[in-house]
Amino acid sequence: MAVLNAPAPARGARRRRRERWTPYLLIAPAGLLVAVFLLYPIGSVVYYSLYDYNVTKPWSNGFAGFDNYVTMFGDTQFWRSLVFTARWVVVEVGLQLVFGLALALIINESFVGRAISRALAFAPWAVSGVLTTTIWLLIYSPTTGIGRYLADAGIGQYGTSPLANAGSAFWAAVVAELWRGIPFFAILILADLQSISRDLYESAEVDGAGRLRRFWSITLPHLRTAIVISTLLRAVWEFNNVDLLYTLTGGGPGGATTTLPLYVARLAIDAKEFGYGSALTMAAFVVLAVFSGTYLWLVRMGREQNS
Repeated sequence: MAVLNAPAPARGARRRRRERWTPYLLIAPAGLLVAVFLLYPIGSVVYYSLYDYNVTKPWSNGFAGFDNYVTMFGDTQFWRSLVFTARWVVVEVGLQLVFGLALALIINESFVGRAISRALAFAPWAVSGVLTTTIWLLIYSPTTGIGRYLADAGIGQYGTSPLANAGSAFWAAVVAELWRGIPFFAILILADLQSISRDLYESAEVDGAGRLRRFWSITLPHLRTAIVISTLLRAVWEFNNVDLLYTLTGGGPGGATTTLPLYVARLAIDAKEFGYGSALTMAAFVVLAVFSGTYLWLVRMGREQNS
């Protein structure tokens, strides 16, 4: 009765408070999960990066302050792996984007067997990294792979593998990852291609625009959002790529194909240096955060200039 007899302004204020707090109560469970599964791991990495922590040497564990970060800046393998990671990301993402765009444009056309072609084109994306490595290890094998058949044809020598040489190992790994990564771009770009109205192409064709002109003026502007999102996601994933390089080259030969995440895995898993590995992880986190922020800022600036 007290509520019913409350003045209208008071009831309205209570209703506005409920409406204001209801969204926060609804997202509270999701926010709690984010705090547990995202913020807590980040906090743990920050904490361990300030300690010497090696489970095989408990007597030497203890607070180290910023010693791990000082060691990191003087670690030549850290800088070497960081430079290789940048090269790996640029080459992989660039080639995957170009070939993925070309593949999407091809399978977007109408032709006999298009459904089967799409299924075959997208199949590598469903293959795990370890299985992808197994396939390409057989291809690069000096006894059962393509090198043997090239030697039979008089090209190259018997018993050689592209994974044995520092220069060719990089490109061998690039080709293997391209096989798995191109379908990702093709899927996202194809989905966006199918949302473009055919009327735009017909109107441009009536106006005398050729195929290349229609691509630059209609197709590419419509694909801008899909390209930005897929490129950013793929860059982050390729930066964190461990499974394929770990199982295909092991970071070799001579550390020539060691990315920063792979270097962290070697330290944390093999050497049990969790403190120093955490410091390297924080460095990778900062690099990705700066890259993502700069990339999105440049995209936004480009849109504002074109608008």
